[in-house]
Amino acid sequence: MPELEQLDQTAIDTIRALSMDAVQAARSGHPGTPMALAPLGWAIYSRLLRHDPAHPDWPDRDRFVLSCGHASMLQYALLYLSGYPISLDDIRKFRQWNSLTPGHPEFGHTVGVETTTGPLGQGLANAVGMAMAERQLSMRFNRPDLELVDHHTWVIASDGDLMEGVCAEAASLAGHLRLSKLVVFWDDNRITIDGSTDICFTEDVLRRFESYGFRVDSVEDGNDIGAIVAAGNAARESDRPSFIRVRTVIGYPAPNKQGTPGAHGAPLGADEIRRTRDVMGWPQEDFHVPPAVESATEVIRAAGRTGYRGWKDRLQSYREAHPDDATNFERAMNDQFPSIEDGELPVFDVDEKGMATRKASGEVLRKLMFSIPELVGGSADLAGSNNVAFKGLPAFSAPGEASEHAAASEDERAPRTIAFGIREHAMAASVNGMALHGGVMPFCATFLVFSDYMRPALRLAAMMGLRARYVFTHDSIGLGEDGPTHQPVEHLAALRLIPGFTVFRPADANETRACWQAAIACDGPAAMVLTRQSVPVFDRSRLAAADGAKRGAYVLAEAPLDQKNAAQAREVILIGTGSEVQIALEAREMLLAEGVRARVVSMPSWELFEQQDQAYRDEVLPPDIDARVVVEAARGFGWERWVGARGKMVTMERFGASAPYDQLYQELGITAQRVAAAARSFL
Repeated sequence: MPELEQLDQTAIDTIRALSMDAVQAARSGHPGTPMALAPLGWAIYSRLLRHDPAHPDWPDRDRFVLSCGHASMLQYALLYLSGYPISLDDIRKFRQWNSLTPGHPEFGHTVGVETTTGPLGQGLANAVGMAMAERQLSMRFNRPDLELVDHHTWVIASDGDLMEGVCAEAASLAGHLRLSKLVVFWDDNRITIDGSTDICFTEDVLRRFESYGFRVDSVEDGNDIGAIVAAGNAARESDRPSFIRVRTVIGYPAPNKQGTPGAHGAPLGADEIRRTRDVMGWPQEDFHVPPAVESATEVIRAAGRTGYRGWKDRLQSYREAHPDDATNFERAMNDQFPSIEDGELPVFDVDEKGMATRKASGEVLRKLMFSIPELVGGSADLAGSNNVAFKGLPAFSAPGEASEHAAASEDERAPRTIAFGIREHAMAASVNGMALHGGVMPFCATFLVFSDYMRPALRLAAMMGLRARYVFTHDSIGLGEDGPTHQPVEHLAALRLIPGFTVFRPADANETRACWQAAIACDGPAAMVLTRQSVPVFDRSRLAAADGAKRGAYVLAEAPLDQKNAAQAREVILIGTGSEVQIALEAREMLLAEGVRARVVSMPSWELFEQQDQAYRDEVLPPDIDARVVVEAARGFGWERWVGARGKMVTMERFGASAPYDQLYQELGITAQRVAAAARSFL
């Protein structure tokens, strides 16, 4: 690209100048990293990245992830210079209210941003999931004569990213799976906020990634575009994921602050910006963009048009040769997943002894896995305990290695199950990456107590509105003898606090079926919270149908009507979730025997109940009845909303203990007797 080569330095200097100016105008931000990375970013967007700014949702585009999200001005400048719908005025509004250029890149907010980054390490782990989704879809849809899915995921990661534990987990998984479409550029600038990386980070990073199974490479001068492009092109040909060290100088070419922590997280200042412009031979004008860069933009756009049109031609040929597969591909990439009707899922017979909701979940999920080909997922080394092990479905593995399970049919070419290993954080973050990529509906599983390890990724999933699913089993003191280290107490409250995150805690096997249906339909992330211990399968001929769970809460057992005074039909409302709904039913029987009328409400999902209209919410929890008791084997925090100022809570306000689960419920007071006593206190 001779024309582009002549403009390279102009484009790079434009990125540096815009980064300085935007941070200075905002009076906050990180100028040094985007200045240092300008050549690398430009090399990626102009030479390596296969993308079309006119069609930013092109399914077979390469993905770019700026894992060091604090360098967001690099990405905004690159999007602007590449012809994405971001203007110079948007860059002037960097970090301002309602601008397209927030302090860190935000998925769904700025066109061309593939994931929300900022919490270090998350972007790299997301990229691993994107590469996994690319492999899954390529194995599902590509045919020897026609390939619809063949793209790379490019990452820029910082020293800080590599220090985070989630990065180590994700890189280990990527190397194990030999995700050859993943290319990571490491910005080796040797500077942190506190000073040189020598104070805390002295490992041999290249040998570390080589041990993970990456192909490693090094570019000694971060200003050498030719070397960067050569390293990137070599990575394209690798049969392993690639890790490329790029030696940069933070803040380059600022004469006084380059190479210092002072270039990292604060504006350079007017004097230093003036001196830097002189060094670059740049006009002393804020937000100056030379007219010549328009030519560079057009070169990138033209390459994008050519690539996109070639893919569209292949798609048309694919439609003609494989019409059913083409329909399924387009449906999957539009996140239009098959709906599951009630009759397609197992119905569980009444059983007093019952079954654990994790077991019921496994039976429902197995049916979903064979009915929704886009459903892909696995567990963090707990597949049997989480009930997410499915024979007959192929597992993710390195190319050339046999899947643990043979495919049930020729239609099951692609991997569907994933052994994430004991990497809960990377598991959740890579699931986010799969959801971001599109074409799959990913899920993952572990014990509820280990959701602590996943929380940063869960929070980001909610922030981005991702259709990711999480299976959390062993949900309370009901797991028994493993003791308080494994017994979640505060975790339900913590999950419910995340905006846009839907939590389901079903009471029995049939509620589990209904909750899975509701979870699959959720627009954002959703978690199934499930028991280890068996719970009764309710007699629905005596109680309300389990479909009520799809509305978040419903009247499971009504209080008997008082024919003489119907207005007093319900003296107290007992509310429960999960395994404690049975306790509420037992308490109701005790109260009825004493002439106390009680309604039992099962509330598997606060979030879903909040979405119902006010009339329905008032029908389930009448505002004029403030005698309410909640029972849940977890912290009571947040239940105030549903029980009101006068309400009582039979909850866990301490950690658990090691003992058989039934003894724990007695010793810790999560009992029908205590619920009944709380109800009597209103009378």
